Amino acid sequence: MVDPGFLILELHNFMKKIKVLRIIARLNVGGPAIHVILLTAGLDPERYESILISGLEAPEEGNMLDLADEKGVKPIRMAHLGRELHPIRDIVTLWQLVRIIRREKPDIVHTHTAKAGFVGRMAAFLAGVPIVIHTFHGHVLHGYFGPLKTGFFRLAERCMARFSTLIIAVSEQCRRDLLKYKVSGPDHIRTIPLGLELERFHDKPVGAREEIRKEFHIPQDAFVVGMIARMVPIKKHEDLFRAIPIVLQSFPDTYFLIVGDGERRPFLEELARELNITHRCVFTGFREDQKRVYEAVDLVVLTSANEGLPVAVIEALSAGKPVVSTRVGGVPELIEDGRTGYIVEPENVESIAEGLMKAVSQPEQTQAMGFIAQKETIRKFSIQRLIQDIDLLYQELLQLDR
Repeated sequence: MVDPGFLILELHNFMKKIKVLRIIARLNVGGPAIHVILLTAGLDPERYESILISGLEAPEEGNMLDLADEKGVKPIRMAHLGRELHPIRDIVTLWQLVRIIRREKPDIVHTHTAKAGFVGRMAAFLAGVPIVIHTFHGHVLHGYFGPLKTGFFRLAERCMARFSTLIIAVSEQCRRDLLKYKVSGPDHIRTIPLGLELERFHDKPVGAREEIRKEFHIPQDAFVVGMIARMVPIKKHEDLFRAIPIVLQSFPDTYFLIVGDGERRPFLEELARELNITHRCVFTGFREDQKRVYEAVDLVVLTSANEGLPVAVIEALSAGKPVVSTRVGGVPELIEDGRTGYIVEPENVESIAEGLMKAVSQPEQTQAMGFIAQKETIRKFSIQRLIQDIDLLYQELLQLDR
């Protein structure tokens, strides 16, 4: 005869919501912040209780708090969980996280980005959390720092992998990199691509093209290239800027809309003056109306030296805009070279210029590339697909833990 107490316990476990505590270093403007907000809001509230913890952003980074508020996500903000390393503050943050985790007793701790991944996973281990997951939205294992610091981060990630039930990479290339740098073994790293609210890019905002071009004094019939990215070293805006004079020699009426802000803006504005491209290079700062921005441009460019799965490329393709991008991270998984855009070589000004000129020289073909890209991208990278993938993963790991 089955013990009634056992049945009651099993029924309680079945009905109890799964509590997920998600940790990210900061909600600065960019893909990881959008990802965690949408995921926190999107998991079925009948089955999940989600808590989001984040650090604070630097003033020049901007933040995604408006999106969090729109989605009903109220993050717990921790002053010293941000990007910069500081031994004493990081130890304080670690013990603050341990206390929160012990109080909340989550079934799953899921960390995002490097700093939060290190401190968050350590706190989850100390608090005895049964399932700990870390998502790499990219990595700092090459291209960001010098050899000594890069070696430290590679060693740190290998150590932290031992405290992780599973590691998620947002692209196959990211997963290959993690295997290459021996972060963990193939059975311990799984690829789950980003998921975003892309349907909103399907419908064109009426009048946006004309209004934004008028706002920045760009002729309505000009070919406009947009770069939408934070102004930080890894994005390599300077490679684009040095390619612009080459493009203007053959296509002098091309304009470049530089959307975003960050620590390198003064340097980039000075570089634009030195290269004598200010008459064709427009700095807009951060924009919250990115859907309208995509409508205003004919082509999007990304010149990063390293990426995970860049949101700007996904959004551009979803808006029906082809992309010229460097061959980094998951970009080749997003762009079919010559069909939905052009892939160029990173840190190679001539290659970037050549890709841009291919697009500018064939405006009708470039427009057709965007039409092809839109439907495929919206299907592959929808938020619905991401939520389903993560839900299935959580259920799988919870079953294994029982």
